[in-house]
Amino acid sequence: MSVPAQSADPASGTVPRPVKLAPSILSCDFSRLGEELQAIAGADYAHVDVMDGAFVPNISFGLPILAAARRVSSLFMDVHLMIERPERYLRDFAEAGADGITVHVESTQHLHRAVQSIRELGKRAGVTLNPGTSLEAVRPVLADVDLVLVMSVNPGFGGQKFLPASLERVRTLRRWLDELGSDAEIEVDGGVNAANARALAEAGATVLVAGSAVYGPDGGAAGLERLRAALV
Repeated sequence: MSVPAQSADPASGTVPRPVKLAPSILSCDFSRLGEELQAIAGADYAHVDVMDGAFVPNISFGLPILAAARRVSSLFMDVHLMIERPERYLRDFAEAGADGITVHVESTQHLHRAVQSIRELGKRAGVTLNPGTSLEAVRPVLADVDLVLVMSVNPGFGGQKFLPASLERVRTLRRWLDELGSDAEIEVDGGVNAANARALAEAGATVLVAGSAVYGPDGGAAGLERLRAALV
């Protein structure tokens, strides 16, 4: 469950908005997928990182793993497509069990069309961009999305170190969304852990993705609780 807000004033030093936790199953033991998903049953989302080896220099998994996860878990399936021309597969991922689908601005020439297609499929539409891409690239579709994902590492591999400049990107996006009166979530993915979770929440993030910080040697349930405790 999300960590409740303690204050509506970010200047007070407390988390200004409820924060959802989204463990990334990229870091789980796939030979025990059902058990690993059960261990994070108290989370808000299961984050599903799909990589094609073209848009990013790694291949992760695709439709069969998402479908298997959907069969054994009732968690919201938060699908992040790190693939070229994602519009080709939006319906397939929706039918395999995605509840939300996020696409990269760099991966398609028709970003607005992709966002609209996701919504037409009845799914939450998200947009994201790499750390080296200007935030201005997402601004034209901010009024049309349900989520903006800030990549706080260069995508393609788990276990990377958090890029500190991501905090200012979160603050900027929070300001833009507030100016629009948008309820869109701000999600952060990459190097998120108990040491930086609170700072991200104070900057305006409302969904935190964590892989290795959750699926550690003591198991997903303990890792999830550790991340939640850092936000209180």
